[in-house]
Amino acid sequence: MKQALIVWGGWDGHEPRQVGERFAGVLEKEGFRVEISDTLEAFADLEKLKGLDLIVPVWTMGSIEREQSKNVCEAVGKYGVGLAGCHGGMCDSFRQDTEWQFMTGGQWVSHPGGDGVKYRVNVRRGSSPLTEGIADFEVATEQYYVHVDPANDVLATTRYPVVNYYHSANGAVDVPVAWTRRWGHGRVYYNSLGHHNDVFDVPEALEMMRRGMLWAAEGKAVFEASGLDPEMYANTAKMY
Repeated sequence: MKQALIVWGGWDGHEPRQVGERFAGVLEKEGFRVEISDTLEAFADLEKLKGLDLIVPVWTMGSIEREQSKNVCEAVGKYGVGLAGCHGGMCDSFRQDTEWQFMTGGQWVSHPGGDGVKYRVNVRRGSSPLTEGIADFEVATEQYYVHVDPANDVLATTRYPVVNYYHSANGAVDVPVAWTRRWGHGRVYYNSLGHHNDVFDVPEALEMMRRGMLWAAEGKAVFEASGLDPEMYANTAKMY
């Protein structure tokens, strides 16, 4: 049975408990054994983390101890544990921790207009099996403007500007909404939707998260079957 750890907390405005519980229900239906924690101490035990198939952080802002962050980075990068998350719960976590941002592939910088902005999520059909059969769809929530790693495999975008602000002077631009990437032996999935739990009442939004979490979790078995060296990507040079 696959094992997942969901860690929720940080800013309550993103409804981390409700989002975490929703994701737990999705994973349990897929046969996962799910542990839910409301403390970052859940990241303190590397031995436990590297035995998981999937880590789902739902933690906006706040701060994390370097050892806790390092443990997650190593569980994913060395041992193939999947990492998947949404909105501020993964790409606006721990703003001072640049290694976390490096691993997740992006960082929130703005949401012009705040909550309730109506915009379209444009799915990149054919870019990945994760998007097959999912049509473009509309949401009314925060439109996340994120700075992203060019190595990401972008699965969906949204067009700016919708709300007039200083960035509008740059003209139209498509900003990633969902992407996958690799971190060492591990798979990483992110989706910028999720300001409130109810955005996942939109079927397409929830289906994207379901597929993304399952895809990330599958990487552990692939890594173990490959017989690759966990230290393959490790480096003792100064990376922080």
